[in-house]
Order: sequence, then structure tokens, then C-alpha cells
Amino acid sequence: MLTLEEKIKGEITCFQGRIGIAVEIANKRISLNSVEVFPSASVIKVPILIEGLRQAETGKINLNELTTIDKRVGGSGVLQALSAKVSMTIKDLMTLMITVSDNTTTNLLIDLLGMDSINSTIEKLSMEHTKLSRKMMDFEAIEQGYNNFTSPSDMIKCLKVINEGDFLSEESRKLAVEIMHYQQFHDKLTAMMDLDRVFAASKTGGLPNVEHDCAILKYGGKTAYAVVLTDQLDNHFAAKQLISKIGKHLYDHLVEE
Repeated sequence: MLTLEEKIKGEITCFQGRIGIAVEIANKRISLNSVEVFPSASVIKVPILIEGLRQAETGKINLNELTTIDKRVGGSGVLQALSAKVSMTIKDLMTLMITVSDNTTTNLLIDLLGMDSINSTIEKLSMEHTKLSRKMMDFEAIEQGYNNFTSPSDMIKCLKVINEGDFLSEESRKLAVEIMHYQQFHDKLTAMMDLDRVFAASKTGGLPNVEHDCAILKYGGKTAYAVVLTDQLDNHFAAKQLISKIGKHLYDHLVEE
């Protein structure tokens, strides 16, 4: 019988593109190109969430404070379609940033929290391959060579900070997991999972030629952390399908062991 790692390796044999994978389930670790650096796309929003919750704990920000939103950017999200000068709490900004990957709320949070503070926390978490260098949809910065980067191994660290450890308080960790649980895009790692059976807290990411997903999965007292990053893609559908198949192997491993 094939091991989980053998099943995953079998799926990626003919993959057209670059892929990095990191998985942790109990004492099992699977690392395939896990320290390779990829454009982060929207998975960079997870460390932004962590920094927001950290600042709330220190009293630097108040999650219930209302903020007026008067600047919009395109791409993913819903605020660009809402009425001008909408007000919502900082907690709501964080929720939209993760659940619908809203770029407008992400940029507001980068301004509020400070890019330097976000990167400082990234460094404290020993995320050696991760950096936030620009806001979302900042095409001028991209043309000047600025981009956001991460690696599968770094995103595993990020997921573990949200679910365990003492970098964040238990209350903050519960909130982060809850927000990620309501993430609305389930066309990659969780696409072939029975989400009534397995608890998932996840964050996807995508750019031209890039498809990512990272997830915390829980079943029967067991927890799995999974990250799949891909780029240099010719076929986005094929990449999503591959990530879905990897997710199905993880799901089967969790529920059948």
C-alpha cells in the first residue's frame, strides 16, 4: 500500500509547472521543494492577520473600532462593489481579507498595522523566505520589481502559530481559526473533502500563472497542516485539479488512519 508521501509524489510526476509542498500530520512530515520561494499571492494575508491580532492584544489597535473605507482597489473581494464610505470594524476588515480575500481591506490593514511591523512579526516567526513588499493590486510597485514572497515551510509555521503555541493568546488563535474556517473558496485543497466531516481553516491565493492553498485540517483529535504552492503555470485548471487531488489524499489519510 502506498504511503501518503508516495501518493502525493505520484500526483506531481507529470505536473507542468513549479510546485512546493509541506505537510505535517502528527509525527509525519512531507517536504517537497518546501523551502523554494514563490510569489505569495493572497496567502500573505495570513501573516497580516496574525500581526493584526498581535497588535490587538497589545492594545495598539481595537478590533471593534469603526473604520471608514473610501479608497477601493480591484481584484478579489466585495468592498469595491459596495456603497461609498462604508464603515466597518477592524475585525470585519480582517474577516473580509481572509474569507473573500478582499484586497481593499488588506490594503487598509497594511496601512493601519504598518508594513514594517508586519515584516517584523514575519521575522520573529522565523519565516525566512517571506516578505511583504507591496500592497495588493499595486502594479506600479510590481513594475519596479517589488513583490511579496513566501515558501511552503514558512506557511506551515504561519498555520501553526494560528492553531497552537503561545505567540498569540488562545482567544486570538480561536478567532483566527474561526475566520479562516469561513473562507469561501474551496476549489483547491478542500475541493474533494467532506467539510461536514473534516474541519478546515484555509486560505487560497492566486495570480496569473500562480495557484496556492494552505489549510489547517482537523478530524477525530488529529490535526494536519498542509501547504501547496504552484507557479510557472500554463494551465490554471490543471493546477487547481492537482491541488484538489493532493487534498483528497490528505483527507483520506486523516479519516482512514
